Amino acid sequence: MRTAALTTALLFLSAPLMAAPIAFDDQWQTQKFPFQADNDYALNGTSLGVVSDDSVSLVYRRTGDAAAAGSASWTWSVSEGVPATDLSVKGGDDRDLALYFVFSDAATAQELEGASLRSLLGAEKVRVLVYVWGGDSPKGTVLDSPYLGARGKTVILHGSGTGKQSEQVSFDADLTSAFGERPPVLLGVAVSADSDDTDSRIDATISDLTLD
Repeated sequence: MRTAALTTALLFLSAPLMAAPIAFDDQWQTQKFPFQADNDYALNGTSLGVVSDDSVSLVYRRTGDAAAAGSASWTWSVSEGVPATDLSVKGGDDRDLALYFVFSDAATAQELEGASLRSLLGAEKVRVLVYVWGGDSPKGTVLDSPYLGARGKTVILHGSGTGKQSEQVSFDADLTSAFGERPPVLLGVAVSADSDDTDSRIDATISDLTLD
């Protein structure tokens, strides 16, 4: 059974992928943190509203129908945000918005089928790209994740401050640069906002998230 499942997964990954819009719908689940107030997320179909008020949490969903995605695009905006922080240091590292894309090899993907986000992020063989609006580093800076160790990299796309911007990222290029190879399977995507350390507030939106 497992060999057959792996064969099916590999055949799927070899097929060309059409652009796949990711709806902000009831497929998203909330991941809270102990002893922390959680953010308010508004799932509006094509957009996700985020309010973080001295709080932190994530929402996430699996992306099995777009497991072979090589890139992503979205638009995000921040009308109220946190101060610039050092995102390389655990604690005090608030950021306005972050998109997590979680990858693995095909065998690990099968092992983690149905696993929670906490289990995905804790798995030894996963690799995570975290694209961030926030922090005190220049655009394009790649930082080691203080929470994921060698398994995760933080990529600064927009520094701290308000505004609106559209993004296009290449998983193939960024994974190869960060980890030396591109794990073939995209397992899922998560969104977070973090304002608890600076006792501040975030009002932001992500829209038109698409995997290609």
